[in-house]
Amino acid sequence: MRTKTLIRLFIEDATNLALSVTVALSQAQSHYLANVMRLKAGDTVALFNGKDGEWSAEITEAHKRAVTLKIMHQTKEQIPEPDLWLVFAPIKKARLDFIAQKATELGASHLQPVYTQRTIVDRVKEERLQANAVEAAEQCERLTVPTVADPVKLDKLLDTWPDERKIMFCDEDLSGVAAHDALRSAETKGSVSPWAIFIGPEGGFTDEERARIKAHPNTVVVALGPRILRADTAAMSALALWQSALGDW
Repeated sequence: MRTKTLIRLFIEDATNLALSVTVALSQAQSHYLANVMRLKAGDTVALFNGKDGEWSAEITEAHKRAVTLKIMHQTKEQIPEPDLWLVFAPIKKARLDFIAQKATELGASHLQPVYTQRTIVDRVKEERLQANAVEAAEQCERLTVPTVADPVKLDKLLDTWPDERKIMFCDEDLSGVAAHDALRSAETKGSVSPWAIFIGPEGGFTDEERARIKAHPNTVVVALGPRILRADTAAMSALALWQSALGDW
């Protein structure tokens, strides 16, 4: 039987987590532990910062707006994770929250909103996306939190695209090879390359955009099955397929 999971908190500053280090929580995290969860001195929580693994820490002082902890021992070592970006067109707020949360659970390392010709939503709150990613990482026992980039136009993103990063292009015209087979065929070396998954907006990419993405030498065009998927469904399906073929599943 699995033991009860400790409350986990992501420490966002430059604090190094190590034995006997004292950590002063932010006001928001202090409020959460002291006032929402009703924890007191002597209780323990788990801390992680994306680089030092996970550590058990004991509360030494618990005030309404200021909680201090002392790190007791390491519970998980930091392990490498896949270098996988999710490039997606912004959609409605609730579904955008869903993408940030579930992409974090499915192991995306970087979230890149992109404006396309058919993108309807013209404003993205990066802080909200980051908050959703942090909360999801805390809950799913992940040791890192995806970074969130400022939104950028598709043309500009492709103009500055890193040469070594491959593109999994989920083309809605269903002309691509089945995703799992295409991904496996694209990697012939022992190690896996950096990758990015491209998901279009509601209404899909235009023909011009599709042609430009396909023209990139590192693009692998894939199909996600015989049905047209909503943008958020397509993103989760693509992430799951990539993890199954090349990731840490």
